Amino acid sequence: MSARVPTLLMAMAVVLAATGLADARPDSRSMGCAQIRAMIQNHRAVVLTTGPNTYDRYVRQFGNGCDWPEVPMSAYVPSRDGDCPVYRCEEPVNNFPN
Repeated sequence: MSARVPTLLMAMAVVLAATGLADARPDSRSMGCAQIRAMIQNHRAVVLTTGPNTYDRYVRQFGNGCDWPEVPMSAYVPSRDGDCPVYRCEEPVNNFPN
């Protein structure tokens, strides 16, 4: 019986960790736009769930939230009160002729 205790404790830790990870990513659809934008400003970058099977990382407009050569580009996420304008890291489009 005592050999089962560590296995049971390990299984419970895995379940608790998985539950905590699921709650770690906020769902933009359940938040107001002002709340989303404030969260991004306060944390510099936030990974948001945006749909049943979609998520992405959103950043502040100015700052170092993107890795080079990416820059903050306009995007929209669904929110409780409509589409919310935010910024997502993307590579800039080169429109200059060679």
